[in-house]
Amino acid sequence: MEKKRLSKALAAAGIASRRACEEIIFMGRVQVNGTTVKIPQTLVDWENDRILVDGASVRGEQKKVCYMLNKPKGLICSSARVGRKPIILDLFPASHERLFTIGRLDRDTTGLILVTNDGQFAQQVIHPSSNIIKEYLVKTMQEITAEHLETLSQGARIDEKWVRPVSVQKVRKGTFKICVKEGRKHEVRIIAERAGLKVTELTRIRIGGLLLGSLAPGEFRSLTETDKKVLFS
Repeated sequence: MEKKRLSKALAAAGIASRRACEEIIFMGRVQVNGTTVKIPQTLVDWENDRILVDGASVRGEQKKVCYMLNKPKGLICSSARVGRKPIILDLFPASHERLFTIGRLDRDTTGLILVTNDGQFAQQVIHPSSNIIKEYLVKTMQEITAEHLETLSQGARIDEKWVRPVSVQKVRKGTFKICVKEGRKHEVRIIAERAGLKVTELTRIRIGGLLLGSLAPGEFRSLTETDKKVLFS
């Protein structure tokens, strides 16, 4: 059997994206044949090597699945539960193992998110070279003015870097749309806060060319091959 890099093998098994699998390995959470391995380039094969992540055996490559989900408010984008807090994977049947989200939405943000066990596909989506833009619908307590739009378009400093949105557009009195490319934590909320706007609702309505559409909160459906092409268009 052909050997694969450990990080690639774990991604193919649906543990996480390739990049996230590398972090898991660096943290010492992976064992190969009883030995903790911290080098993602370590070569392994499923036939001859026993691989554990956090003490749990990894069975090998899974059938690849990918879903688009309308995330409801209050759910955490995590594969690991902290206490009794609800997580996104609670929405999926127990038979679905090792699913994870591609990127994250914070607990109070709703809307379109992708859930998969395909680490290679996840890596393709999040890689900067894919140039995927995300669009959000933002509701605020104030009426949006021309001054607000100007300040929003300037962006904000996030994680020691100045980040600008791709576009900003007023929709109605207290609602605007914003398109971003960076995908940094709380990016839209921080940009809105700098403009003096208090966000009451934040919904992601588009990833690349893929639209949330009429999918109800908590509902999900499988991505078709056409969906995947649209995503990267």
